[in-house]
Amino acid sequence: KWRIVVSYDGTRFSGWQYQPDFPTVQGLIEDALTKLTRYTREELLMAAASRTDAGVHALGQVAHFHSPACIGDLSRIHRGLNGTLPHEIRVREISPAKSSFHAQACARTKRYQYKLFVAPVMDPLLRLYAYHVPERLDVAAMAEACGYFVGKHDFSTFSNSSTLRPLQNPVREILRFELLEQASLGPVLCFEIEGTGFFHKQIRNMVGLIVAIGKGEHQARVIPELLAMKDRQKLARVSITAPSRGLTLVSVHYDQSDLDLPENLLCRK
Repeated sequence: KWRIVVSYDGTRFSGWQYQPDFPTVQGLIEDALTKLTRYTREELLMAAASRTDAGVHALGQVAHFHSPACIGDLSRIHRGLNGTLPHEIRVREISPAKSSFHAQACARTKRYQYKLFVAPVMDPLLRLYAYHVPERLDVAAMAEACGYFVGKHDFSTFSNSSTLRPLQNPVREILRFELLEQASLGPVLCFEIEGTGFFHKQIRNMVGLIVAIGKGEHQARVIPELLAMKDRQKLARVSITAPSRGLTLVSVHYDQSDLDLPENLLCRK
């Protein structure tokens, strides 16, 4: 089993997860691995820590894959992947993984950033990586709103889960939710969010509501009220889902014991 760390510009891809009729990050990496190793995607059994949506970016996505036999020269595979993949996708690291490692199941926390560009005129160099908000925003009210999300909550209101597939456990813990100014990029506000896990479009739904609070459409105290309702339709009536282009998966964190390799591992890097 092998672990990879991947960065990608998600603009032109239909998300991470493999789809037979659309270009996805997983699909392109599997295609590249198949060319280099001759193993099929069914043999590779690739899985990632986060199934990012269409248009979402990543600096440190983590995935694992299997190989029926030992891959002796990982450096050759590493070079071959980056030489085969489109320029928007790069494998930053590749290393052996213990048999019990699973990129998603073993993940302890995930860290995301969401960027806003707050000015009347959008910077064309940031248009694919930030949500343009031309109106003035009350940053203090937005920072207060972030605090209401920290801790363990039932996030049913902020999940886009299907009614046909309701959430089995809607409780997640957010460890950090801060709003920072990034003056080096101009009028950019950046949300730093870290938690044990996130549901489909959860971060973008939270950001959409916080932006509405910044515009003065709601008070920050509406957040605990909406959390208590546990009803996605209630949220849809008061705010929109922020666009995917502002969201980036920054890193995935694991216990060191999940990354350490046994001393008797025969197939080494």
